[in-house]
Amino acid sequence: MNDRIDEGAAVRIFHIKADNFSELAELPAALPPQGFVWVGCGRREFEVQRVEVQSALQRWAGAALVDLHVSDLLNNQLPSHFEDTSWYDMLVFRRLATTPSGKSLFVDETHGTLASAQLALDAIDTSPVGFAVFDRVLLTIHPTDCMVREFFAQRLTQQAAESDLRGAGRLPSSPADLMLRMVNYMVDSYLDLRRLLTRQLTTLQSELLNPKGHFHDWQVLLGSRNALHMLEDTCEDQRAAMQEWIDALDEWPSEADAGAKRERELLRVRSRDVLEHIERVLTHVRRLESSAEAAVQMHFSALSHRTNDIMRTLTVLTAIFLPLNLITGIFGMNFEVIPLQHAVKGFWVAIAIMIATAIGLGGFFWRKRYLGTHVRP
Repeated sequence: MNDRIDEGAAVRIFHIKADNFSELAELPAALPPQGFVWVGCGRREFEVQRVEVQSALQRWAGAALVDLHVSDLLNNQLPSHFEDTSWYDMLVFRRLATTPSGKSLFVDETHGTLASAQLALDAIDTSPVGFAVFDRVLLTIHPTDCMVREFFAQRLTQQAAESDLRGAGRLPSSPADLMLRMVNYMVDSYLDLRRLLTRQLTTLQSELLNPKGHFHDWQVLLGSRNALHMLEDTCEDQRAAMQEWIDALDEWPSEADAGAKRERELLRVRSRDVLEHIERVLTHVRRLESSAEAAVQMHFSALSHRTNDIMRTLTVLTAIFLPLNLITGIFGMNFEVIPLQHAVKGFWVAIAIMIATAIGLGGFFWRKRYLGTHVRP
């Protein structure tokens, strides 16, 4: 007896074989003789209809998901990780979520303001996608409005049509192959994110190091650093999960068939490629973190240098006016006889002495570059 899925439910069933990709209207009573079945569920729909899905898995693979793994797949806060059992492998991989408006994170590339930088960095959010990989069944649990499932449904349909025209198979050969393709697609979105992060951090650094500006948006900078830290933690979890998957793949029983061996090697190559992409994202994120830290240090160094310049200028001006105050004090003494006191040109002579003293001291300090922009060592 077939398990009927409501038409409005976000559960889609696909049959994939070497030369064909088709969508099924319901969960079949038994697996087709060729190829494998991909069941893509929304997280909420899997929670509601897990009895039907578990029953189908029991019929198809002889085992259903254990209760602990069901709870993990329903957990929206679960980090990326990998676990294996005797019947299936389970991988949870966090993908980039869309913005609340449903738009991609990489649409707006024209704004260079701090507001757009904060908007882009605040939009960095992730949500988990769960994979249960059986021998001939792939079960995927997606967040609400997940574009990964819809993208691959359209992509595999197009690849099947191209395969019919060209006579060359490009469809996934196994549930593990399809899972790795989907994971690689999600990692590529992190690779695209690098360009956005670089541009926005460059905007922040330019504002931070602008000598004519006054940087006050410390909350923006703090939010950017927190977003980078979160992204780094996410990538580290992804790397650990993929490394555990690769280790488990190496422990699979040896295949005697040459075609099976080749397929196993292709899975290893694709897995290592996904791991290398994660490493690239992680390296870039760490480089951005280091660059942000260096920009903050340079900002405070520039402030310290500017303060030193101001203090040096004020000290030089004080040093210039001290002799003038001394001369003024001397001629202001209350004595009967003071040189030039009763002279007709005494006042102008005193003024000339003070001007000459000021010019002389100013020239001396200028030659020492105490009044310039650079200090002589």
